[in-house]
Amino acid sequence: MENEQRKTEQDGREAADEVVCLRRQIGLLPAVSFIIGTVVGSGIFIAPKGVLMNSGSVGLSLLVWTLCGILSLFGALCYAELGTTFTKSGGHYTYLLETLGPLPAFLRLWVEFIFIRPAVASYVSLAFGRYVVETFFAPCAAPTVLIKLVSILGVTFVVAVNCWSVSMASRTQVTLTFVKMFALVLIIIPGVIALAKGKTENFQNGFEVDLLTLDRLPLAFYNGLYAYGGWFYLNFVTEEVINPNRNIPLAIIVSMVTVTVFYVLVNVAYYTVMTPAELLLSDAVAVTFASRALQGLASVIPVLVALSCLGALNGGFFGSPRMLFVGAREGHWPLIFSMIHIRRHTPLPAVLFLYPLVVLMLITGEIYQLINFASFSRWFFIALATLGMLIHRYRFPDHPRPFKVPLAIAIVFTVVCFFIVGLSLYSDPWNTGGSCVLTLSGVPVYYLTIHRFRLPRRWRSVFNHWSKQLQTLLEVARQEVQTY
Repeated sequence: MENEQRKTEQDGREAADEVVCLRRQIGLLPAVSFIIGTVVGSGIFIAPKGVLMNSGSVGLSLLVWTLCGILSLFGALCYAELGTTFTKSGGHYTYLLETLGPLPAFLRLWVEFIFIRPAVASYVSLAFGRYVVETFFAPCAAPTVLIKLVSILGVTFVVAVNCWSVSMASRTQVTLTFVKMFALVLIIIPGVIALAKGKTENFQNGFEVDLLTLDRLPLAFYNGLYAYGGWFYLNFVTEEVINPNRNIPLAIIVSMVTVTVFYVLVNVAYYTVMTPAELLLSDAVAVTFASRALQGLASVIPVLVALSCLGALNGGFFGSPRMLFVGAREGHWPLIFSMIHIRRHTPLPAVLFLYPLVVLMLITGEIYQLINFASFSRWFFIALATLGMLIHRYRFPDHPRPFKVPLAIAIVFTVVCFFIVGLSLYSDPWNTGGSCVLTLSGVPVYYLTIHRFRLPRRWRSVFNHWSKQLQTLLEVARQEVQTY
């Protein structure tokens, strides 16, 4: 009798293992690592120059870094409420769909995969390639072709890991997060030691406002917020988080407070060892810092920065395809992208879809302008998502909300986001206008292909035929159980 019961339990576990669905495999430590590992990319090693240049003084730049961290924490707390209120994966897309309707949700999906995600991934992978290659060619300029080749290899590695296994991608993220935190500690310690020895001359008269102009101050915040970008990625994988009502808010708070403290301390270390003029002359602040304060380890810093970029790239490829996966599941994208590998249990088609887009953008090199486009669209849709949260609260006050952010925080964050978007319309109308046009180009696509489904019947039959062939080739199937 006991043997039969044990055999029944074993058969049940085996049957559960064979079910095609996304498993809940992300605990608290991987969740924290996922956020920190995605936020801490190349930004903290490059952005300090832009923050100082546009704020005009050491004291104001440190204030900007602190305020950007607080603002990012406010946004992350809003997304913690959204993530526990709506238990589907998909992040921005899901929240817009649930609060404001299908058209804003589709437009977010459209811009994410037409230019936001390929542009951001290309930028980060280029930073990875540059730091790897320039280590071998310093002080000479590294060949551009070689930088792009190494960048493509980095993207290929990340895509392979995310196609192979969710747990492998998660372990890779944890490992790379510890590496990049070690890099930040390696910068902070010499700065703190120098500060303790009384090296404070760069902080004297730290709040000089002679060089401050109001039109440049928003640009300082743009640079700071870019370095904090990525706090919303855990919401893309809500259905894969263990005990999301506890772990999502906890992971968000722990990770964003940690990142803010580390970022401010890193900047204090920079200013302790380097004068503001020296920092402004550097294109790679961390490398210049290492050559002054870590002479024996100066060659290690570029490698650590490269691994930091790889971690941010892995986080992006882990999170963003889940938005495409959920969009396809809701009928806003071809059905093939809502399918999962029958053995690996990874959203294989959604991950693979991004790969050629990123590689193509890397090869063409038109990346930096698209980054400017991406910033406007990203903040506009984040503002819409938190506005939708406030509207949903008003319309459905009794809806279960396991985590509820204070109303003042939600309002402040939403207002600031719309202010950032409005200011970009004033300060950079060309790039902002281009971003608006690219976003609105999704409206006719939505009405032709989804709202009324007016594609010719022959096109649909050809598309369905190739979808079935692709499904067989990739060995993928739709989810067999509901995971939300």
